[in-house]
Amino acid sequence: MRPAAALAGLIILLTPVHTPAAPITFSTALPVGEGKFINREQLILTRSGDDPANNGLVVDVDALVSVLAYGASEKLALFAALPYLRKELRQSGGVRRSSQGIGDLTIFGRYTLFQRDGIGRTLRLGVIAGVKAPTGDDDEADALGRLPIPLQSGTGSWDSFIGLVVSSETLQGGFHSQLTYQAKTAANNFEAGDVSRLDLSWQRRVWPRALQPSSNAFVYGVLEANIIRSEKARMAGQVNNDSGGTTIFITPGIQYVSKKLILEAAIQIPVYQDLNGTALESDYVFRAGFRVNY
Repeated sequence: MRPAAALAGLIILLTPVHTPAAPITFSTALPVGEGKFINREQLILTRSGDDPANNGLVVDVDALVSVLAYGASEKLALFAALPYLRKELRQSGGVRRSSQGIGDLTIFGRYTLFQRDGIGRTLRLGVIAGVKAPTGDDDEADALGRLPIPLQSGTGSWDSFIGLVVSSETLQGGFHSQLTYQAKTAANNFEAGDVSRLDLSWQRRVWPRALQPSSNAFVYGVLEANIIRSEKARMAGQVNNDSGGTTIFITPGIQYVSKKLILEAAIQIPVYQDLNGTALESDYVFRAGFRVNY
């Protein structure tokens, strides 16, 4: 290596010129320094319209999700996420029903069990645990009566989850993954199925390709995979055979990363859906937002 290049690399390694890229579809792997705050805001547009029952059913969910993270210590990071939701159902015959309001609050913590740092790279393994509190309205109604459960802003239930998070970062990019299990509880005579998921995220710097001491902003290409398995729901103690199943998303995205501000966008494309009965399938999930470090 040329002396100038070696010196530039050493300066970059020793100077935290920017925040690393991070997953777009999950927040558990966000890098949070001790005593630091991160605020992430994401607009998430979801459409489900592949109706196996041929009723012309389409459901749109628009969410603005606010995430606040705090580095309580070198190993412990605390997170809170709160969505504002607008939901709309359309059906053949001109039926249209909708709702909007604050959704359920999720609070969780991440504790780093293992960390290994090297020149230009780091590897971390952490555990996460959290709870979803029923802060959203779960008894909304319109002129046709009480809204269906999928249209409610909240679930009315207290749900908990646990998981593992693995992160590997280098000067060129990073790889992050999480494996989680969420246990659902009953509310309003309804119990959603427990959810298991595996999320994988790979980020690669695409500009500038050659790092320089003067570099203060970067563009990363992002590719993620989301494997989500939901168990069948229960209504009045009876299993709903038109619920639950497995969905796999492939998610291309892009991130602009500077020292304080990160801009991001991605689209989740369902490449495999094996749902039970007439459960409504996903068309797409679009995400765009920003992240600010304090």
